[in-house]
Amino acid sequence: MNTLKKIILANPRGFCAGVVRAIATVRLALDQYGPPIYVLHEIVHNKHVVQELEALGVVFMEELADIPRGAVCIFSAHGVAVAVEQQAQKLGLRTIDATCPLVSSVHRMVEKYHAEGCDVLIIGHHRHPEVEGVAGRVMGRVHVIASEQEAETVQVVDPGKVAYVTQTTLSQKDITGIIQKLEQRFPVIRGPRSNVCYATQNRQNVVKELAQKTDVLLVVGSKSSSNSNRLREVGVRAGMTGYLIDDATDIHPEWLQGQGSVGVTAGASAPERLVQGVVQWLQQYGATVVCELPGKEEQVTFQPAVLGKS
Repeated sequence: MNTLKKIILANPRGFCAGVVRAIATVRLALDQYGPPIYVLHEIVHNKHVVQELEALGVVFMEELADIPRGAVCIFSAHGVAVAVEQQAQKLGLRTIDATCPLVSSVHRMVEKYHAEGCDVLIIGHHRHPEVEGVAGRVMGRVHVIASEQEAETVQVVDPGKVAYVTQTTLSQKDITGIIQKLEQRFPVIRGPRSNVCYATQNRQNVVKELAQKTDVLLVVGSKSSSNSNRLREVGVRAGMTGYLIDDATDIHPEWLQGQGSVGVTAGASAPERLVQGVVQWLQQYGATVVCELPGKEEQVTFQPAVLGKS
């Protein structure tokens, strides 16, 4: 039975400043140098963004060696290892670094701790592009910690010289238990309470607010998007039934049966047009009221990157 009447939109939602900067960087490069422009990996983790840029002449590559010599190559918002930068230089590529400035700040933190002789522990997901880039800023004595179990078993050279950083797209719950385990093992460990970025935290906080007003959560975001997955998990932990969808075509009507309202949010790399597509689908399904949480205005902005500079 269709009982859906209300759509409650999260605010803030969708693009963060780092994603806006990365996409603007690609578009600026297209304007200045013309297609094709090459990007190492996905510029951000959203298939719709990738497809839109491909239509404009952007070519996404997984290997630097496959990019023509002398071409313009953009590093994604997730950042890259030093070895990747060096390889690009050897291959004669003209590089633009679209790494999110907040991720770049984690790079500098890792480099500082490493220079001071610390083993550096990166709390994050193995094989995630951001984590691989952070780990690759230094050589040796760096460890990725993805669970409390790994925090209990990691081996370091000197327990008195240990530091940690965290992946920017995690949730506080992801990192709290791990940090506690590390602090128990290494009482003098250094590090921030969290490197979770402001946009990730803001979107997670709003999901908790949505949980007080509705029982079903739709998160617009690609399956490969870490922060989108975390939004769904935050909603589930807060008592909601949560679904991660690329766009409105992923919605299953049975999810909404017996529900009077549905909360909608979007990961930091999901375009607003996809959210509006979900709203239109829900209105056609029967929702008659659309409201938006008051939210917290985000005023952070970053300038696009240019050739040879981050």
